[in-house]
Amino acid sequence: MREVISTAAAPGAIGPFSQAIRAGGFVFVSGQVALDPATGKVAPGDVSAQTERVLQNLSAVLAAAGSDPSRVVRTGVFLRNMNDFAAMNAVYARWFPEGPPARTTIEAARLPLDVLVEIDAIALA
Repeated sequence: MREVISTAAAPGAIGPFSQAIRAGGFVFVSGQVALDPATGKVAPGDVSAQTERVLQNLSAVLAAAGSDPSRVVRTGVFLRNMNDFAAMNAVYARWFPEGPPARTTIEAARLPLDVLVEIDAIALA
């Protein structure tokens, strides 16, 4: 069984995809970017500020699916510039303080809306 997850507490999909899908005991969260759901605009600031907004969005989608950041088992982090790794990582570490999920971090040539960071996740439902 497969269930589409959607919440107004995070930005809506900007293409033909769902914010998340709950299936097989897991929640698969699409890549979240630094869009403020209240304004629909990219959050201002550096990669630290954008990472905070991304993780707030990710957390909102997880909550809509009945999960939360403590149940995340894997993330994928996409950075526009790998030189931003330390700043992103400092914010990320606050959201996953104990037993952080498995993770891949890559530099991407270009991200949607020219944001600085995008993060997707898989969590326990």
